[in-house]
Amino acid sequence: MPPSPDSERPSLRVHRDLRSLAERATPPLTFPAPELHAEGLEAGFFEGLPFRGCDTRVFYWRGVPAQARAERAPAMVLVHGGGGTAFEAWVRLWTGRGYAAIAMDLNGCVPRGTMDAWEAHPSGGPLGCSSPGKDGLDQLTWPLEDQWGYHAVGAVILAHALLRADPRVDPARIGLTGISWGATLACITAAIDPRFRLVAPVYGCGFMFSPSSWFRADLDALGDAALAERWASTWDPSNYLPEVRIPTLWVTGTNDYYPLDALWRSAAITPARQQAAVRIRMPHAHEGPGENPPEIKAFTDQLLRGGEPLSAIRTQEQHGRTVRARFEGPRRIVRAELCITRDGAPDDWRDKHWEAHPARVDVRPSEAAADLPEGTAFCFMNLFDDEGHVVSAPVMPAHPTGAP
Repeated sequence: MPPSPDSERPSLRVHRDLRSLAERATPPLTFPAPELHAEGLEAGFFEGLPFRGCDTRVFYWRGVPAQARAERAPAMVLVHGGGGTAFEAWVRLWTGRGYAAIAMDLNGCVPRGTMDAWEAHPSGGPLGCSSPGKDGLDQLTWPLEDQWGYHAVGAVILAHALLRADPRVDPARIGLTGISWGATLACITAAIDPRFRLVAPVYGCGFMFSPSSWFRADLDALGDAALAERWASTWDPSNYLPEVRIPTLWVTGTNDYYPLDALWRSAAITPARQQAAVRIRMPHAHEGPGENPPEIKAFTDQLLRGGEPLSAIRTQEQHGRTVRARFEGPRRIVRAELCITRDGAPDDWRDKHWEAHPARVDVRPSEAAADLPEGTAFCFMNLFDDEGHVVSAPVMPAHPTGAP
């Protein structure tokens, strides 16, 4: 596929086209799904973006807490990961917290079946055309508006529009979260649709073409460097993160498929106010591991309900053999740990062995400190408050003889 005559990066066209979609006032048409039922939730389809001149349908679950009848509720848009679907339980998790929520299927399916094997819907468009697990890699020669990524981000924007039009929902208090591949889509959508109040990507980030990323092997398997570059310049979140202006919470584990170096590179190019929660060897999965980190709820409550903010690490520095992190916030920090790895090779982030070493916590000044164990190559500080929330400083290289 040759470049466009004006040599415009395809990501710029995606941003322009889908920003226009986000700015439309009209929500998508909806259709019932009577064959699917869950007590207290609405099952339906909304009209997705057209595919090769044909209409498409996107399945969704929507839930609204009972108290929203008296007062408009805050809301969350929930974006599933690769091989997933619209998860009923995820919507219930948020309605149980007093939020309206919507989860849509991004595989051209309905939620009958099992992971990676959901029942296909005949009007799924490119969402149902991509080979399992490839998420559009086999569509890179198609017109941009027919590719999986274009329709997936479009579906998230349309789900947001559907929530905003619901009279039970406060359109000024809607957040966005995604898990794994859904987090990469959330990163892109947060740049394109500025009406969201926050975004919480879990695991996923940009720079998925980095050598330590699991996705690098999929790009190399294309056997065509030009196609790999086309994907990277169109769909990698690094093209979009510099436009994110809403508060961002990164949630991940030290050895995730989306490696720490890619996550912190993503954070470095994102100008929004950011925080992170990084746990040693956090499992990668939907349900408990990806949906339930308490920091997501606390972050959302803060921004959509005026709740108490998470603590914030303002500085992290090495002084001699000691690492010090300065923090602030109303929550009481009860524990701190210095997370370290002695594995210094730069491109093996998923395989590094991480250890947690106790750190000292001083209330005045608000500071945590720990001495570097011998042989430390990289480190970062974690702080824990009295409700178990963790906030993390960026990973930094350790200097063997003290800070330069």
